[in-house]
Amino acid sequence: MEKVVALTKRRGFIYPSSEIYGGLSGFYDFGPYGVALKRAIRDLWWRHMVDLRDDVVGLESTLIMPSEVWAASGHLTNFVDPLRQCLGECKKRWRADHVTGDRCPECGGPLDEARMFNLMFKTHVGPIEDTASEVYLRPETAQGMFVDFKNVLNSSRVRVPFGIAQQGKAFRNEITPGNFVFRVREFELMEMEFFVKPDSDDEWFNYWRKERMRWYTEVLGIKPDRLRMYDHPKASLSHYSKQTTDIEYEFPFGWGELEGVADRTDFDLRVHQEKSKVDLSYLDPETNERYLPWVIEPAVSLERIFITLLLDAYDEDIVNNEPRVVLRLHPNVAPVQVAVVPLSKKPELIGPAQEVMKSLRGEFRVEYDQTGGNIGRRYRRQDEIGTPFCVTIDFETLTDQAVTIRQRDSTEQERIEIKQLARRLGELVS
Repeated sequence: MEKVVALTKRRGFIYPSSEIYGGLSGFYDFGPYGVALKRAIRDLWWRHMVDLRDDVVGLESTLIMPSEVWAASGHLTNFVDPLRQCLGECKKRWRADHVTGDRCPECGGPLDEARMFNLMFKTHVGPIEDTASEVYLRPETAQGMFVDFKNVLNSSRVRVPFGIAQQGKAFRNEITPGNFVFRVREFELMEMEFFVKPDSDDEWFNYWRKERMRWYTEVLGIKPDRLRMYDHPKASLSHYSKQTTDIEYEFPFGWGELEGVADRTDFDLRVHQEKSKVDLSYLDPETNERYLPWVIEPAVSLERIFITLLLDAYDEDIVNNEPRVVLRLHPNVAPVQVAVVPLSKKPELIGPAQEVMKSLRGEFRVEYDQTGGNIGRRYRRQDEIGTPFCVTIDFETLTDQAVTIRQRDSTEQERIEIKQLARRLGELVS
């Protein structure tokens, strides 16, 4: 973990937020390569959850929602963690289930009795700060999809079974954020609520468990032996859940949740129907039956996929008797898919190299690298940010109109004509 964290800052993936002012615990900024990796993950998720399916539509709901939403959903009473505070020198706060005994893990001071702490960020709308103006930053995107369920039904041609997908920021006032971006206070969720007939939830629950696991191994290229499914026992289920499976990854700190797939029953539609007094039932056009659909929810934090990919891809090996650090990222998610590298800074190579770069831009995520250092050093830099392919323009290019493709993982090189380059790279990337 320490090596990956150091790499993310050194190479422009992640920076501590507001670092020049000492930072803010649980908040991070994403640099140029971090933004590119996040966008690749985000786009792939949307493509496979929405674009390639005919039974899922998209939604973008607000970050701030009224307190009535969270009262109905149970978040005001159930979205809590037990908190204990050090009464000694450090005054730190700890999640009660993360400490043993009555002494502070930091300074050894006494801990007070556990009390429940709501994880939602509260604010106010309007000029007067009173209980009537209280609102909350959403801790999940799911409730927006439930309160807009009727609008989606009335404005589109969806029929049960169907899903509503959403990507966007969420906020949780974690007592003890940690393990880098695994547990933070501001993060991006990618969730989908899949509405099904009440008696078909088991079938769809099993379908989405398998489909999400397949996505991680086949589309993102995560090592299957570092993934597993964990089925929650009844005693640990959330208040809305009939059954929940976590897709877990073997992190350096142990097995941890990557994504959760939950059978939320009809809990959310039912409580919002009761609280709002608006009929949220679905009229089946085939059977003329009216019912509240049940919901299967695959939900994941983009940041957890982000750190999982980096940890899974990180490697060290020896090339030409020199050690190198390499991120063996799948080409689908690599921040840079192709680096165009002129052999030298001589003017006769710069023009052809830039033409090659322009011909590839739009089809691939391309970077042009003519920075200082020999070609080997530039290859090492690209290896470290996970670039799967480097295209080298050399002096022979001027006569044979060909370039060299160098592969990150094997370091093997292939000579190919420029006019065939895009086609060949497309084969390699896919």
